[in-house]
Amino acid sequence: MMMPEMVRIEGRSFLMGSDDGRDDERPVHRVRLDAFLIGVRQVTNAEYAVFLAATGGAPPPCRDDPRFNDPAQPVVAVSWFDAVRYCRWLGPGFRLPAEAEWECAARGGVEGRLYPWGNERRGEDALRWQHGPEPAGRGEPNAFGLYDMCENVHEWCSDWYSNDYYSRSPVENPRGPRDGLRRVSRGGSWRHQIRISRCAARSSIPPAFRYSDYGFRVARDGN
Repeated sequence: MMMPEMVRIEGRSFLMGSDDGRDDERPVHRVRLDAFLIGVRQVTNAEYAVFLAATGGAPPPCRDDPRFNDPAQPVVAVSWFDAVRYCRWLGPGFRLPAEAEWECAARGGVEGRLYPWGNERRGEDALRWQHGPEPAGRGEPNAFGLYDMCENVHEWCSDWYSNDYYSRSPVENPRGPRDGLRRVSRGGSWRHQIRISRCAARSSIPPAFRYSDYGFRVARDGN
């Protein structure tokens, strides 16, 4: 088993959301989180292959496509259910990050910035991700030591999605609505015209869908 490298984020509060984004990012609200751990990188094809070999699971539909099957690239075309099965296979306590944990981790301990590094897009990004995701962890990490937050592939989160959830979200350790039709995803995508997402940007798709720009990273409780 290839255990993921993880970073511990100590318990903290932060301002979640944005007044300058879409309606589902409002209102900006303060959230308090207990300590948690989150993967330094998006789960790679090499890591996911060990899981498939151990469990006899079906490989992602992109496995034989040279644009997506480099062992160092993030695994893509996995459903939310596939990602949850991988987390459970790793052992007790492993899970997908909650949406609030993901945004907290992406911000790197700094409130108010649009991106992990500041408020301006990076000009060199126009030359990247021409045909698929890059190997996980190639760029610069954020202040928490996390790679590819807001870029490379969308990342599944544990929460159900609701466009008005922020108006009723609890302050302590929010985990999303009790039910829904779509699961939250976060981060940017190599496939989009604008490939870098803002820290507060939200996205979602039905949990059974498998897209070539959807991957994930793991998390677990920090207590």
